[in-house]
Amino acid sequence: MPPKDNNKKKDARKLTKKDKDPVNKPGDKAEKKKWSKGKVRDKVNSLVLFDKVTYDKLCKEVSNYKLITPAVVSEKLRICGSLVRAALQELLS
Repeated sequence: MPPKDNNKKKDARKLTKKDKDPVNKPGDKAEKKKWSKGKVRDKVNSLVLFDKVTYDKLCKEVSNYKLITPAVVSEKLRICGSLVRAALQELLS
């Protein structure tokens, strides 16, 4: 086998380095990833005091829920968390 010419490879590397523009670097072309903001939920107007309809719903439907937590009851009945905690304590007693 004849010896390889290493000079040709060196010349090719020198040319490519000189041809490159110092302003346009390869790393500059890649854009940064833009993260999504996530889903934004609308603010819910929760009741602060019970009205007749909501209180009746609480007494009838909440006992049939599979999972009874203040968050679940608050979301389904549209009432604030402190009111739900007090109502659940009342239902337990």
